[in-house]
Amino acid sequence: MTYERFEDLPVWQTAADLYEAAEDLLENEAFRATGGFRDQLDRAALSVSNNVAEGFERGTTNALLSFLYIARGSAGDVRSMITLKLRRAGKRGWPADLKSQISNLKSLAESCARQLRGWADSLQNSPIKGQRYLTGTSRRVEEQKQRAAACQKELLRKLPAAHPLRRDAEKRGLI
Repeated sequence: MTYERFEDLPVWQTAADLYEAAEDLLENEAFRATGGFRDQLDRAALSVSNNVAEGFERGTTNALLSFLYIARGSAGDVRSMITLKLRRAGKRGWPADLKSQISNLKSLAESCARQLRGWADSLQNSPIKGQRYLTGTSRRVEEQKQRAAACQKELLRKLPAAHPLRRDAEKRGLI
C-alpha cells in the first residue's frame, strides 16, 4: 500500500498514541518524577512521531531510513525511562492504575520500535531511491514489475500442488 500522507502511516498513528499516553502519564498527579525526567520523557515521546513525519517528507529512501532509526532510538529512550519508573513503582507501592498506565506506555514504545524496525528492514533492500527520484517512466516500470510479479504468483498458485515449480515457489515463500 502506498501512503500519500505521514498521518495515514500505521507507525505514525502508533507514535501519536505513544505521545498521548506519555502526556496522560505526565498529567497524572500520582506520577512522581523530576522536572528533567518529565521534560526528557515528553521530548522523547514526541520525537518518535516527528521523526517519522520528517523522514517521510524528505523524499528519499536514505533520508527516511535515517529518520526511522532516530525515531526508533527515541522509542527506546521512552522504553528505558518507563522501565526505570516501573522498577521504582514496584519498590514504592504505587497504585495499580498508575502501574498499568506506565505498562501501557511501555507497550506502545515497544510497538513503535517493532514497526519502525520492520519498515526500515524492508527499505534497506529497496531498489527505489525515494519519491524525489521517481519519474513518470520509473513509476510505470515499477508498477509493471509489481503487476508481473503478482501475475507470476497467480500462475504458480494455479499449478497442481505436486508440480515442481509450485513446490519450489512454496518452499521459497513466494506463494
